[in-house]
Amino acid sequence: MTKIGLLADTHSYLDDAIFKHFASCDEIWHAGDFGNIAVVDKLASFKPLRGVYGNIDNKDVRIQYPEDLRFMCEDVDVWMTHIGGYPDKYAPRIRAAIYSNPPKLFISGHSHILKVMYDKKINCLHLNPGAAGKQGWHKVRTLMRFSIDKNSIKDLEVIELLGD
Repeated sequence: MTKIGLLADTHSYLDDAIFKHFASCDEIWHAGDFGNIAVVDKLASFKPLRGVYGNIDNKDVRIQYPEDLRFMCEDVDVWMTHIGGYPDKYAPRIRAAIYSNPPKLFISGHSHILKVMYDKKINCLHLNPGAAGKQGWHKVRTLMRFSIDKNSIKDLEVIELLGD
């Protein structure tokens, strides 16, 4: 079993509580808009880090992380991208690919809106962890934590970060 801490849209801000909430995780996944390379370095020195760059990320982040990341975690096919949309409203750039070769788990960020949706058309779970940073219009900062056990995605938790 692999325990995952999922976040996005940190926009150069890392709340200390993230490290407490992700202490039991095996990996951290970041769905883009790190904000700066210092966020990358701090997360990567804490736990193994997978990520994609977001629209605000500069060259330093884009050199290390791709726009799309497709990988297997245990027996789950995962696709992570920053601007991906969600079921029935996938971003034009990925729409054809997701319908022709769907993953089991599709992760995006960008909207700052936490979403957990299942796309019955392609048998795919969509996760957007919302925004963990302070920059943006969101009122609540959020993270997710979940487990992948062989081909099962389970134990999903939504975590609200308190304070401003």
